[in-house]
Amino acid sequence: MASHPLHRVPQETSSAHLTKALDPKELRREGHMIVDFIADYYENIEKHPVLSQVQPGYLRKRLPESAQYDPEPISTILRDVQDHIVPGLTHWQSPNFFAYFSSTASTAGILGEMLSTGFNVVGFNWVSSPAATELENIVMDWLADMLQLPKSFHFSGNGGGVLHGSTCEAIVCTMAAARDQMLSQIGRENLGKLVVYGSDQTHSALKKASQIVGINAENFRAIKTTKSTEFALPPELLRSTICSDIAKGLVPLFLCDTMGTTATTAIDPLGELCDVAKDYGMWVHVDAAYAGSACICPEFRHFLDGVESANSVSFNPHKWLFTGLDCCCLWVKSPSALINSLSTNPEFLRNKASDSKQVVDYKDWQIALSRRFRALKLWLVLRSYGVANLRNFIRGSVEMAVIFEGLVKMDKRFEIFVPRKFSLVCFRISPSALSINDDDGDANGMIKLLEAINASGKAYMTHAVVGNIYVLRCAIGATLTEEKHIHMAWEAVQDHAQAILISSPCKRSDHLCNKL
Repeated sequence: MASHPLHRVPQETSSAHLTKALDPKELRREGHMIVDFIADYYENIEKHPVLSQVQPGYLRKRLPESAQYDPEPISTILRDVQDHIVPGLTHWQSPNFFAYFSSTASTAGILGEMLSTGFNVVGFNWVSSPAATELENIVMDWLADMLQLPKSFHFSGNGGGVLHGSTCEAIVCTMAAARDQMLSQIGRENLGKLVVYGSDQTHSALKKASQIVGINAENFRAIKTTKSTEFALPPELLRSTICSDIAKGLVPLFLCDTMGTTATTAIDPLGELCDVAKDYGMWVHVDAAYAGSACICPEFRHFLDGVESANSVSFNPHKWLFTGLDCCCLWVKSPSALINSLSTNPEFLRNKASDSKQVVDYKDWQIALSRRFRALKLWLVLRSYGVANLRNFIRGSVEMAVIFEGLVKMDKRFEIFVPRKFSLVCFRISPSALSINDDDGDANGMIKLLEAINASGKAYMTHAVVGNIYVLRCAIGATLTEEKHIHMAWEAVQDHAQAILISSPCKRSDHLCNKL
């Protein structure tokens, strides 16, 4: 019988040879080309403006409207990467990158990522790749030791750690565990009464997590902080807020204590806040995303004092521990709380090892089923550099921040906004150096300064608005940054500030004006 015309397969007209999707010989040849390309990129990274200068929609104008029908050689593709992709990158690994918090790269981190990608295992449970699970158990205990976390966060102390992609994932999972623990006591019909607490400096991940796990939007508390407490969450305000909520019939659920806020690296007083939370049976999560890495150094470990009273703690080695995105470490005292909230056990995943309860199945410690072998790159970083070198890398960033802070203090036109704690310096043009002495006028001058610095391509910084004050953030931590880059960044700030101050009519007749 003749086939229906609609069912006919179109005739292939390509003359291209069939390409193997995984050819070890081609992997070796093309892999060397990719490694050379990346190494060349790092050698020449300072030639690029740090902040990409392209306009929205630039790439669609440069690339074909549809995918190529026939295969193309990797050499052609890499030319397009250089010509079209690189100009659209903001160069996070540039030594002149001082924005946000760094996402540190390292040779070991890159090679570990290559190994992980090469194996391409999906370690959702122990049996799916035993090494992936067991290496993660070991690495998380190693890091817990480096941070001097209490035994209760180690696997040997009935706690344990897991690698997530981001802090937001960690907070979602711990908040879901806290939610279900509480609702098992008060009834699931009372979900609308649960309240989540943080400060007005807490990362937006907390609010997003509360939305995801079903917390009533009206029950999210961002408690006001002030400069007098260096923008840390005051325990007495937390307690009074909780008491007010209880009087309304609400139920305190979850507190996020931040060790190193995004805007200014403020440190919430962990021990005192845990004391308050304990009185009301709340779950306390410590978000140490950026500054947690510093706590492997003995001189910074005191910032984690009180962690023994918390329920969970997380930090991101991809920020300041040279592991590369993405890698977020989460420890919990009660893995069963996570498992009870996040586990699913479909028949196709049943196996003797899981049924024995003698292994960790990480699928039950996270949102997704599938997971990457992140422990491999973290393991390579820890082994390749050792604790001593990792401490020295972090100390080097802090020392450069001290230098930048000193340069700011020497110029009377500028002021440090909050005391520096780690490698972030928050500063602004002093109001006395500007012609308009009000918040809006000060902000306009600072916005112009930031835009000019970033448009120059010589450095990239970001800002924060804290207590209604607009400040610049110089976050030092990129792997390639050296002291010379700190001086270059400060020169860029001074040069552009001078232009802004000269164009601004001076309201003063003292020495500050006369210097302009």
